[in-house]
Formats: sequence, structure tokens, C-alpha cells
Amino acid sequence: MTKVLIVDDSQTLRQMITELLEGIDIAVVEAANGVEAKTQILSHTPDLVITDLIMPEMNGYELCRWIKNEPATKTIPVMICSTKSEEFDRYWGMKQGADAYITKPFHPTELLKTVKRLIRG
Repeated sequence: MTKVLIVDDSQTLRQMITELLEGIDIAVVEAANGVEAKTQILSHTPDLVITDLIMPEMNGYELCRWIKNEPATKTIPVMICSTKSEEFDRYWGMKQGADAYITKPFHPTELLKTVKRLIRG
């Protein structure tokens, strides 16, 4: 079964994305920040990471950079899902190695379409 890690300091948003993904038979693992996400990634390698940018302890840019620089995790697709909607934010996210960038609030079909594209490779 496909497994997605959702990294966001908002429990409400994690729950919303979890429900969307479970509705299409995707298993979900959650983390509230980048530090928790690293632990989850090392113990339960996901097929995709969806991360916010603004989080305590380790932000989404740092997490994305870590994932893409580690030999064991560099092939895991990363989707940034953030309220930061300026072109510079998108550019910087992609520069850190993100495979996709969507802004909040997002339309559920946009999120699901992007998830499906990334997990199919």
C-alpha cells in the first residue's frame, strides 16, 4: 500500500489531508514538524512527503533539503503545501528539491491529482 507522510504543525490540516488520502486507499503517517518527520522517514520510509514550510524546530525548506541530500531518501518525492504563495517562495521550494508546490487553501482535487502524479513517478 502507498504510504504518505504529512508534515504540518496544524493538526486540523493534517487530519483533512489524511481523510482525502485515505479516501483513495493511501496509508498516512503524520509529523508536526521537520524533526518528527526525519524520525518517521527513517523508520517508515514513505512513498511521498507532503510538507508545510512554516513549522517549529525544522521548517519545510530544511526538511526538503535534508531529504534530497540523503542517499537513502533522495528519491522520495516531496510536495510543499504552504500558505506562502509568492513566486519567490515557489522558486525557493523547488530550488531545495521539491517535486511539486501547491498553496493553501488548495482545492482537494488539485491535491489528489498532484499526489497521484508524484507517486506514479
